[in-house]
Amino acid sequence: MKVSDLRGILQYVPRFRERIFVVAIDGDIIASSNFANILLDIAVLRSLSIKVVLVHGASFQIAQLAEERGADISNADGTGITDDRTLKISLEAATNVMNEIMQGLTAVDLRAAYANVIIAHPAGILGGVDYLNTGRVERVDTKSLHLFLNEGIIPVVPPMGYDGEGKTFRVNSDGIAVEVAEALQAMKILFLNGTAGPHAGGELVRQLSIAETEEIVKKKRASVEPRLLSKLEHGARACRQGVSRVHLLDGRRDEALLTEVFSHDGIGTMIYSNEYQQIRRIFKKDVRVVMALIRQSVNNEELVRRTRADIVAHLEDYWVLEIDRNVIGCVAVHLYTEEKKAELACLYVHKNHEGSGHGRKLMAFAEQLAAEKGMEQIFALSTQAFHFFQQKGTFIEVTPDQLPPERKRRYEASARHSKIMMKALSNPAVAEASRV
Repeated sequence: MKVSDLRGILQYVPRFRERIFVVAIDGDIIASSNFANILLDIAVLRSLSIKVVLVHGASFQIAQLAEERGADISNADGTGITDDRTLKISLEAATNVMNEIMQGLTAVDLRAAYANVIIAHPAGILGGVDYLNTGRVERVDTKSLHLFLNEGIIPVVPPMGYDGEGKTFRVNSDGIAVEVAEALQAMKILFLNGTAGPHAGGELVRQLSIAETEEIVKKKRASVEPRLLSKLEHGARACRQGVSRVHLLDGRRDEALLTEVFSHDGIGTMIYSNEYQQIRRIFKKDVRVVMALIRQSVNNEELVRRTRADIVAHLEDYWVLEIDRNVIGCVAVHLYTEEKKAELACLYVHKNHEGSGHGRKLMAFAEQLAAEKGMEQIFALSTQAFHFFQQKGTFIEVTPDQLPPERKRRYEASARHSKIMMKALSNPAVAEASRV
């Protein structure tokens, strides 16, 4: 591990310490070769004082056990009808999975306990069909869960529930994870399954708002694999009910859990309930962060050297791009109102986030801001990134005579010989009027 990697992790620790994560693992992931690595990742979370509740599925083991017995089952994942034969096989399979998990957690020196905390009631008759032994969560025994967590014990919750008379029900583990997270006011749910999340244009979708997730569920459900559809539906519901982040991860991938939790962009799909990514004005407390962010680029003569006093003196011109409350990029927009021109300056994105479209986003933001301020043209001075402005922003190269007089004097005094890139801005008011 690099020192920079460790620093990246440590910035999250104060925010996550003593918070609750619900880790929901599908049965096929428990049966995979990567399961031992997942348990090690959970051990790392616990070492950082993050409280973990583990919810496990068992549909893979139920189907496997039924095949070995030559038995027909009515449903494996707890969403359909559960007849008596299926319930019996489900109980045996879930018990086997629980034992495997407990052994694995013990092997990584973690204390764990079987948590019989799901009080369930029958799913009942749906669409004229009796779902028999399939159940729904009525409530979660949070008192017992908190007792475990406060003693440093990981509660392991099976995909089963019980009513007040001791009757057993098969309950879908995705639904249990959501109910447990809501009841405990958990910070995150991490679904570890056989796929990282939905794709668009051949690429994994990294972030989804609640509305975007519900749109996929509503309009594209026919093209989404059933298990992924379940995670999307439950993820959106969890965020609606107060869980701030739900992550969909490929549990077969080594270090997926830690990479998702301790990096800005992660490697799975995240459903979020509040603003995850934003461009905002810089505060004085951000100046030190921005200077550290651009330091290497300044040393490489890509950006002009700026002092803290320089930035503070023009604080209203600077903006930062945040991802999950971490500054990963910046841009400045200096206005020359008499000439109706704006300068796009100090555009930078952290190297770990290059190629993610963040630079284009900051550039588009600067253009929009300048247009809203009544500027007619925007320009940028660049020694090394002029191709970016040409190819991504349709800027064209112009002569120094096109600069505002004040900026031209500073340009000539600097002797940097930067290329001057400029483009015309469309007036947003005129553009809006043309659409009416």
